[in-house]
Amino acid sequence: MRVLITGGTGFIGSRLGLRCLELGQSVRVFSQANNEAERQNAQCLDSAGAEVVLGALTDAEALQDAVRHVDVIFHLAAAQHEANLPDQVFRDVNVTGTRHLLDAAVEAGVGRLVYGSTIGVYGSLEGEIDEQTPVKPDNIYGATKLEAETLVLSYSDRLPVTAIRISETYGPGDRRLLKLFKAIKGKVFFRIGSGTNRPHLIFIDDLIDGLLIAATAEKAVGEVFVLSGEDAPTTNDMVDIIAAEVGVTVSRLRAPLVLFDLLAWGMETTLRPLGIQPPLHRRRMDFFKKSFTFSPRKVASVLGFVPSVTFRDGVSRTAKWYRDADLL
Repeated sequence: MRVLITGGTGFIGSRLGLRCLELGQSVRVFSQANNEAERQNAQCLDSAGAEVVLGALTDAEALQDAVRHVDVIFHLAAAQHEANLPDQVFRDVNVTGTRHLLDAAVEAGVGRLVYGSTIGVYGSLEGEIDEQTPVKPDNIYGATKLEAETLVLSYSDRLPVTAIRISETYGPGDRRLLKLFKAIKGKVFFRIGSGTNRPHLIFIDDLIDGLLIAATAEKAVGEVFVLSGEDAPTTNDMVDIIAAEVGVTVSRLRAPLVLFDLLAWGMETTLRPLGIQPPLHRRRMDFFKKSFTFSPRKVASVLGFVPSVTFRDGVSRTAKWYRDADLL
């Protein structure tokens, strides 16, 4: 199978590319290398045998070249929510860029496209969430990803498509959760709020399993699925599991959540208009606030997908990768 991965130099895309290569598939990556992690991922993929093409979703002509002789597209590229970018950039990349890719895929006769959507389409909703839960994005990233998801599904009569709403993902190759590991190991982490909320993550290997199933299962065509992890530990449990893995004990003292919410709001209000990414922002506070679990019923019954990696096992495997990469 000949695979194209947009956003393939990112965390998820690069690990997916390596797995596809291990399975003997031909892999082309269409992505950018805007930071050191992406440059390292591009080099790793190139060394492993992937064809790495650097380009932007806004370049319709480049996309036409990228989709040639491709059987399956995993569309993971996007303007990310961490970026301090104007709203129009999110729309140009996430929506218009996706349209460019869809049109090129239809013209090239691509056999399947799997779109990497996000749980961000649910916004600040809490409780148990499934594919039928009304969507309510609360920022430009979530809003444009939802627009792109709707656009992808509208092409179902011309191109077999599937949309995957991806939960927060961690594992070997991830740098985002590294900050938490380092803070806990360095004993500079402190608990904020009650810690009883549940951020439902997914381990990278489980996510890749689900993406690969979605790329081949006939029942996946035209459908939306949420992919989430085997368990949903509380924030307290997550912190304690990571602390045990790195060999420290985290204090039980807690800071009031409302204080840090106000501090995050103040930093966003004052720094973002100046073009400065605030060191603390409200989305970062979601780790201590948001509480939800994702129902596995649809993805299990339709695709037979069941995640297998517990958070404890995932933390152990992630910490090993950090140590081997001399990051922890």
